[in-house]
Amino acid sequence: MRTLAHLGGTLLVHAELPGPIDRAPRDADPRRYSTFLWSRPRASENEAIAMMIRLCRETACRVHIVHLSSADSLPSIHHAKKEGLPLTVETCPHYLTFFAEEVADGATQYKCCPPIRESENRERLWGGVQDGVIDLVVSDHSPAPASMKLGDFFTAWGGVSSVQLSLPAVWTQARARGVPIERVCEWMSGRPAVLAGLEGTKGCIAAGCDADLVVFDPDAEWMVDPSCLYHRHSVTPYAGRTLRGRVEATFVRGRQVWD
Repeated sequence: MRTLAHLGGTLLVHAELPGPIDRAPRDADPRRYSTFLWSRPRASENEAIAMMIRLCRETACRVHIVHLSSADSLPSIHHAKKEGLPLTVETCPHYLTFFAEEVADGATQYKCCPPIRESENRERLWGGVQDGVIDLVVSDHSPAPASMKLGDFFTAWGGVSSVQLSLPAVWTQARARGVPIERVCEWMSGRPAVLAGLEGTKGCIAAGCDADLVVFDPDAEWMVDPSCLYHRHSVTPYAGRTLRGRVEATFVRGRQVWD
């Protein structure tokens, strides 16, 4: 981290410490989602984030927490930012959409790490995004063939395929909470460009920037059909879910690449 600080780099951190995971009980039915959820407790994330805040303070290294799922860490993240530490945080569409209580036994398409947590946790994550404690919302696209999603929650591959569905998934939830589309664009485009050092080129519509554009119908309502996904592997927890908002066309540097 001291070397990264000297170079001006950023450390991206999957924030789960092994200790709380190793101590968690695993003697229940591995097909039950609650068993998997208990096996990766919030303490694993919370302690990892507390450690990274301490190390960020000690080394002055820029730290980015990837795919935050535990809302319990929001107060410590808030205080670290008020302190002026170079800390940024992201969460993902699946943490802002799904909740543990709706995951059926054996539904391994929902498995990811850290796990999708309870409904009250989801609402607190939404509060963190809206308050600016969470900086970005990113896909964390992690596809796998159906054969790797078989079995129970401990043997199946952990990851959610979501890159094609990210914008409508987040917009569906944002719209239901009265959040304007401009804020969604900031979370999913503007701030990621800044994190990557691409501000002035990417992440906004302005003279001199690359004309990377999405034509988006915010009112369209549609149901996710896995057979219509462009992912090579179509296993997704969004299957059969009704979303609002549809991408009609995309442009890269002014050239239309999809219609």
